[in-house]
Amino acid sequence: MNLLAAIRVALTALRVNLLRSALAMLGVIIGVAAVIVMVSVTDGAKQAMEERIASFGANLLIIRPGSSAFGGRRGGAGTATFMNDADVAAIRDEIDGIAAVSGEMSGNATFVVEGNNWSTRIQGVHAEYFETRDWFAETGREFYPDEVRSGARVLIIGQTLARELFGASDPIGQIVRVGTTQMEVIGVMSAKGQSSWGQDQDDTAFAPISTVRDRILGWNLGVRDPVFTIYAEIDGSADAELVTADIEDLMRIRREIQPGAEDDFNVRNLGEFIRARNETEDQLGLLLAAAAAISLLVGGIGIMNIMLVSTTERTREIGLRLAVGAKRGDIRNQFLIESVVLCFAGGLIGLGIGIGAAAYMDSLDEFPISIEPVVALIAIGASAFVGIFFGFYPAHRASRLDPIEALRFE
Repeated sequence: MNLLAAIRVALTALRVNLLRSALAMLGVIIGVAAVIVMVSVTDGAKQAMEERIASFGANLLIIRPGSSAFGGRRGGAGTATFMNDADVAAIRDEIDGIAAVSGEMSGNATFVVEGNNWSTRIQGVHAEYFETRDWFAETGREFYPDEVRSGARVLIIGQTLARELFGASDPIGQIVRVGTTQMEVIGVMSAKGQSSWGQDQDDTAFAPISTVRDRILGWNLGVRDPVFTIYAEIDGSADAELVTADIEDLMRIRREIQPGAEDDFNVRNLGEFIRARNETEDQLGLLLAAAAAISLLVGGIGIMNIMLVSTTERTREIGLRLAVGAKRGDIRNQFLIESVVLCFAGGLIGLGIGIGAAAYMDSLDEFPISIEPVVALIAIGASAFVGIFFGFYPAHRASRLDPIEALRFE
């Protein structure tokens, strides 16, 4: 019997007991649909996480003041003495493996252009800031190191701020009043989107840190040339852990922290966060694999049970076929094909349900969804494998029946 004929016979046999065939497929349908939905949600969450991490920079170290301690009382995070430009220069000059480093100091300001005004954050940074964050001007340019040293009144704005102040007009070369300071727009940043905590990263502006300190914020923080945060990009060929340790040692020396005393600063390595994310994804992958295996195992057991019942009900048919010359391999292949058809059909239905459910969840905008074609192929392949694995024993048992005993079966 050729393959097409065997498939036609299998479909006919399955249609005879349509309800039983549908119930047998139910386990496979649920298993495949669940796998599609879970993998789609997990992949979507993974992509969203990667986008958020990319918005910070994968090889980025963030150095901030820690908590202060005075008279036995401890302040909150960020209450220790601020860092300054000299710390930024020391990290740049004394630490090997640093590709770029910048300080940052930020505050809120009102931006005014003719009749339009908008209040948002202004960030004072060094010229290398844009390299550390891998975020550059889409139009215009970034400012130069000599503009930072001289306190030039130049401004780079995010796309949200550009839209609110200038609408469809070109901002480059325009004058914006920031507080009481007139500043020239020299660039508009590329779109960055939302941060991991939902903040619009395009609703901001950048200026030389010296300009922001002296002309816009004007805060007296008790430190010469203070910076709130230092961003340091690690060279791709450098050992991130070694660079982190070197920066910690340098900062302890510069901040005169005694041996054994607690650091009053912290160095955050986003690479560690990425490794933790990867470990979490691996664990989620194992959980998904276990859930898929259990679902398909249950479905496979149901298929085996139905096929055993089918071989028992069709014992006389099997005996008759063997008596008229059918080979045992033909009998085995016939029942094996029926099992594979059951599982394959269940896999297709489950795939359709899973994709539909994932698409519906995506339309709600509550879950990030990513449906990969390879997942669909794996799901269909797995359902076909279940049919072969769990259908082989009933098929083999049917092929080993004695023709005479089978014809006597009632």
